[in-house]
Amino acid sequence: MKKRKFFIDYNAPVTLTFSLICLLVLLLGNYTGNASTRLLFMTYNSGWFNPLTYLRLFTYIFGHANWDHFLGNIMYILILGPMIEEKYGSVKLLKMIAITAVIGGLANNIIFPNVRLCGASGIVFMMIILASATSFESGQIPLTLILVLIIYLGGEIYDALYVDDNISQLAHIAGGVCGAVFGLYNTSYHREPI
Repeated sequence: MKKRKFFIDYNAPVTLTFSLICLLVLLLGNYTGNASTRLLFMTYNSGWFNPLTYLRLFTYIFGHANWDHFLGNIMYILILGPMIEEKYGSVKLLKMIAITAVIGGLANNIIFPNVRLCGASGIVFMMIILASATSFESGQIPLTLILVLIIYLGGEIYDALYVDDNISQLAHIAGGVCGAVFGLYNTSYHREPI
């Protein structure tokens, strides 16, 4: 009888690399007293002539305020990311993450220029909505997508209007809208997906 060899498969490279970068940024932030997080991994309108403003439109998604913030986001990413990466491919997932990051960062910088934003919550919301759209048929909208949109985005809109907390509902809403658009675009009319 042959012995089976087991090995660890880096099965979802974008998802795993994203999670690893977030972990390293959190550890660096803890080591520097969050100075590195404030400098490079939070977005806010520091002036459009500041080159870091443009870098932070991408990098803020890697920064997290603390371990609870990190674990809450990364658990969803590790659950949803591999399924989405298998369905759409690593390159497309990377593009969707980058587009969602920039849209969320720009929305924050324009609407709330003095509010610092960090974390991957917008990416999580994009993945939640996109995951509910993975079984689309052309010309059909799954009821699961409609329910997820109502529950998640409806809840975020309510919280934005009536709850005073330190959570950026705008980033969640932007991520959810991006997920819906990506899901619809990737399945409608047999277009070339993103």
